[in-house]
Amino acid sequence: MGAGAEVMHQVVPLLEAPYHRCVVKSVEVIEEVVAVAPTPVQLASPKAVVEVAVEVSDLKLKRSIAESSVSAEPLQFVPSIRSGSFADIGPRRDMEDEHIRIDDLSAHLGSLLMFSAPSAFYGVFDGHGGSDAAAYMKNHAMKLFFEDAAFPQTSQEDEMFAESVEDSVRKAFLRADLALSDDSVINRSSGTTALTALVLGRQLLVANAGDCRAVLCRKGVAVEMSKDHRPTYDAERQRVIASGGYIEDGYLNGVLSVTRALGDWDMKLPHGSPSPLIAEPEICWTTLTEDDEFLIIGCDGIWDVMTSQHAVSTVRRGLRRHDDPERCARELAMEAKRLKTFDNLTVIVVCFVSELGGGSVPLEPAASNSRLRCCKSLSPEALSKLRRWLDSDE
Repeated sequence: MGAGAEVMHQVVPLLEAPYHRCVVKSVEVIEEVVAVAPTPVQLASPKAVVEVAVEVSDLKLKRSIAESSVSAEPLQFVPSIRSGSFADIGPRRDMEDEHIRIDDLSAHLGSLLMFSAPSAFYGVFDGHGGSDAAAYMKNHAMKLFFEDAAFPQTSQEDEMFAESVEDSVRKAFLRADLALSDDSVINRSSGTTALTALVLGRQLLVANAGDCRAVLCRKGVAVEMSKDHRPTYDAERQRVIASGGYIEDGYLNGVLSVTRALGDWDMKLPHGSPSPLIAEPEICWTTLTEDDEFLIIGCDGIWDVMTSQHAVSTVRRGLRRHDDPERCARELAMEAKRLKTFDNLTVIVVCFVSELGGGSVPLEPAASNSRLRCCKSLSPEALSKLRRWLDSDE
């Protein structure tokens, strides 16, 4: 026992004891609440008796456990970010997908920008007409979204900050689209869909242009964070027709299976002119809670053959079994291959809790000079009383 530690012993009947959580100087204490009768009670049947010993160094606790005056404080949920990804060529001859996975955005960018903790950034780019556009996005996304952008800097997660972040991300998509037009190396018939997910503290922002999809698992239920921009999506069909385009056999202008994409400048009208094919992303915000377990980001090769709920259930089973998001991403892609997908496959799985079904992130470990030890044992006196009770019932 360390010097300065105060040990309290209390002999109490063993009851079904409720528990509550309290925080004491950054040390998480699980305190057992027990009922103590004011006068001795004659027990009709044998009851086990335990001695509760709680040792807390450097804390002057001048009270009994049953009369605790420390108030319980709710812990605010903070995402615990970890992720895994997997990419496979599938049945195609060429691989045109690219992706980005950054679990710690602040560390990746260094002192360039300051973000709420935690901060993370993910992107899936599904190319078509060659891999040029998707590869360009993978190589230049950080520059386009953060380094050359007037990204908002604040520690306040208020409505004004959210609007500023949303505006910055939207401009990054449009800036990327123009960059693909200006780069003479990029084939003008090459394009890519793009979906990005940004985590800032408890805020999750998903921006999408195309038919990649982000799905949030909220207590096992699939919550779609994006819409597939295809001609079958009624809002997109109406927008295309209003801008002078047409849908033929399910394809935009009879050529492209998506209605929003970066690049494809052989199909777009000159800068500033309204076009049926646009790079403007749709953006969705949510505040993460302890109910939000993980996010799946996948290209259309996944969603062509399975529903959002099927994907969530598959990943959730995997996490319960082995708790490895990288392995879950691979298992989801293999499930899509088993279901006979005909496209490239890219999956990112982002976990928001330290273990499936968990809530808030555990507190920091206690400092070396503050030790917490809880033990339960039968004292000699308790053993003697228990023996007398047993003997009296014989």
